[in-house]
Amino acid sequence: MGYLLLYWAIRRYLQFLSTRCRVASAFPEVIRATSLEVPPTRPSLRETVLLDIHLTQTPPPAAHSDCVVVAVGSGGLSESAQRADSLAQNIISTLLERGTVSGEFGEVVAVPLANTSGPDHLLIIGTGAGSAKSPQEYRTLMAAACDRLVQLPIAAATAYLTELEVTGRSDGWKIQQQVIAAGEAIYQVGGGKRQVAKQRPLQRLTLAGGVDCRAALAQGLAMVEGIKTCKDLSNLPANLCTPTYLAEQAQELAQHHERLSTTVLDEAAMGELGMGALLSVGAGSAQDSRLAVMHYRGGDPEQPPHVILGKGITFDTGGIFLKNRAGMAMMKYDMGGAAAVIGTMTAAARLGLDLNIIGVIACAENMPGSRATKPSDVVTSMSGKTVEVLNTDAEGRLVLCDALTYIERFTPASVVDVATLTGACVVALGQHYSGLFANRQELADRLLAAGRESLDEAWQLPLSAQDMSQLDTDFADIANMGDGTAAAVVAALFLSRFAGAYPWAHLDISGTAKRAKPTVRATGRPVPLLMQYLLDLQADSGG
Repeated sequence: MGYLLLYWAIRRYLQFLSTRCRVASAFPEVIRATSLEVPPTRPSLRETVLLDIHLTQTPPPAAHSDCVVVAVGSGGLSESAQRADSLAQNIISTLLERGTVSGEFGEVVAVPLANTSGPDHLLIIGTGAGSAKSPQEYRTLMAAACDRLVQLPIAAATAYLTELEVTGRSDGWKIQQQVIAAGEAIYQVGGGKRQVAKQRPLQRLTLAGGVDCRAALAQGLAMVEGIKTCKDLSNLPANLCTPTYLAEQAQELAQHHERLSTTVLDEAAMGELGMGALLSVGAGSAQDSRLAVMHYRGGDPEQPPHVILGKGITFDTGGIFLKNRAGMAMMKYDMGGAAAVIGTMTAAARLGLDLNIIGVIACAENMPGSRATKPSDVVTSMSGKTVEVLNTDAEGRLVLCDALTYIERFTPASVVDVATLTGACVVALGQHYSGLFANRQELADRLLAAGRESLDEAWQLPLSAQDMSQLDTDFADIANMGDGTAAAVVAALFLSRFAGAYPWAHLDISGTAKRAKPTVRATGRPVPLLMQYLLDLQADSGG
């Protein structure tokens, strides 16, 4: 009897499954519609809300402001702090005597003021011992000041921090750093939240600086917009930020700038060009791959362009080489290179650089599936070279190699590719330095100098010919993976095989494109480095 009941139960269950499958087959769109929630609305990247930032040469506290920001060192008051102190009934001196304010490096003290005709608050920034600060120390102080400013119940503030001496840096550089620090402080992660965070009270920031700082202010504001664009894109979930969406953002950017135009190649166009390497990455995904090319024409028409290329893997499961679950959620950030390129093009267009610049983003989604590329498959790149795909999780180099070949048609003056390419680079350099490789030392030196100037630093690693043999294979012209040693170097060596026609550099931003603490989010790097690189090129060309 028990066996009969079991048989009956199994039979009824199989009938139920059969009916469900027939319904799903007959009405697939209904099943999909009822099993998925409607995703959040994609944000418009053009809706950029920034502080109203100005310059002033008026000493404190004559400029109308709710808050005045001054520096106090352990050795005494800055010039502006002395003036503010005398006009505020010696409150800073009193606080120093009581020990409420010490002037130690990084100290931030907000002091409400009553019965004064001036500001409502003083914000005192401790600068520590010694007069001259290092560039990094200055950046740290500006971040601390701006983080506190946005928490105060004030609408307008005036900062007198340009007067601090910084070793080897101009007033213009200090203005630029203050603007970037302010942009970082007001940035809010959006995307999928139903309740947007309350708008901070601070609406206007005035910085102490003369007429000679106006260009630096404009540069800082452009960089902030570019950094914000890069962060906004990178922080989006992968169901919103698809290859098509990234290409659409490149197109939308062109609609807002006369000198900018965008061309998008779909899979059919890339197939006609023979981009078998790039197309192999997205073969297992329902999302189509895209290659977007942004032309910014700011220089002489005869001037060869400078190209920046970004890896845009909008989600990287590893393909058939499936990643472990611990790091899977972070793979939405694998398009950080493409986000940085769009951010840099945004900043360059806003600033109106006198250069010809081309931004290229190679976009795909790396998923397992019945059509996915398999380990040991051989694909033909646009260059004609065949590639044996030994590891489907080494996909970034596959989309970049076809893009590097495509770029040859522009006869570029230089090419810099930006990619979250290898975990090995994070092991080697951590989260402070981007890895830099180059086939011309002059180009490497330019990028290293731009990194030092912008505090978005890179560290050069070797393109060691001794490791090239790791890419040898009996089944194709080149393998996409080595033996696991010197993995960041081998990845760059792979790319170098497709970049011999022009000066080329590769920035591995795996450790710098996002931060892990206190919460995981995009950093906006290397937009500052790339913008400084372009600004230096403009200066050298007489622009």
